[in-house]
Amino acid sequence: MSKSDELAALIRDRAGEAAPEYGLVLGSGLSHLAGQVEGVAIPYDELPGFPHAGVSGHVPQLVIGQLEGVRIAVFGGRAHYYESGRPDAMRLPLEVLATLGCKRLILTNAAGSLREDLPPGTLMMLGDHIALGGPNPLIGEPSEARFVPMTDAHDPGLRTGLRRAARAEGIPLGEGVYFWFSGPSFETPAEIRAARIMGADAVGMSTVPEIILARFLGLRCAAISVITNMGAGMADEAISHEHTKATAPIGAAKLERLLRRFLRDQ
Repeated sequence: MSKSDELAALIRDRAGEAAPEYGLVLGSGLSHLAGQVEGVAIPYDELPGFPHAGVSGHVPQLVIGQLEGVRIAVFGGRAHYYESGRPDAMRLPLEVLATLGCKRLILTNAAGSLREDLPPGTLMMLGDHIALGGPNPLIGEPSEARFVPMTDAHDPGLRTGLRRAARAEGIPLGEGVYFWFSGPSFETPAEIRAARIMGADAVGMSTVPEIILARFLGLRCAAISVITNMGAGMADEAISHEHTKATAPIGAAKLERLLRRFLRDQ
């Protein structure tokens, strides 16, 4: 029995046999959404191999239950590449999600905006991404499945549903390209200028490795950024992790409404 099979069996014993219809990964400052789920919370330290709490603003637990009548699995925290130097740090949790029978994944993150029309407090759905910030999480994977096509990595059907939910709730939902930087240091003004030239609309330190891993595992994906700041050199604000955590709840309230409507409409 594989590690993911063992953990999936443990989770089913605690949370029931039914497969989650959606997985949800919560970014910095967004973990309160896990508390809205009616179900069972399992701390990561009771799931051997799951990441520890390496970043404040994340709650390291898996919550499985009902939200708006839909069974979901919520990851209250994630592991980042910059914490260990491992771009595949989220592989086991996502393997477990797939083993549980889940087919669809929505990822969230806190991000810096590169567009004046996406100020702090707004939401941006990822239409695509640029992955030049660190090594690919599938490096070392021995199977031929490592050659994952990424043309529709951000699933068109899920994105259509999220747009529809945003319109129904009257929530502006931008769309753009997310540039993955490795972190943990924030970007320089020159790096922000370069990212804009390359076609990026937002920058962040997560999500992209998870999208690559999820597509490898056969999960359909969509991702939404909560904009917490403007990129370095674009505003006078001081960029810091504390600023990110303080600003994230502004957009998180909109994100919760959007996700609830999305689930109700399924």
